[in-house]
Amino acid sequence: MPFSYKNKKGITYYLHLRGPAKQEGKGKLYFFSKSQGTDVIEDMPDGYTIIENEKTGLPILKRK
Repeated sequence: MPFSYKNKKGITYYLHLRGPAKQEGKGKLYFFSKSQGTDVIEDMPDGYTIIENEKTGLPILKRK
C-alpha cells in the first residue's frame, strides 16, 4: 500500500521518489502528489518528518 498523508483540509497526498539521478552528486527527490503514479513509495524514509504548509495545506518532507 502506498504511503499517503491526509492534510487538515482532508485531501490525500501520496509520497513519490525520483532518482537517484545518473549524474554524480545528485540525490533522491521526494515529493507529494494528489495522484498515485509509478514512482509512489511504500514507506516514509528514515530520518524524515512531515510538516504542512499552513497557507496551502501542502505536505512537505523535512529532515529531522
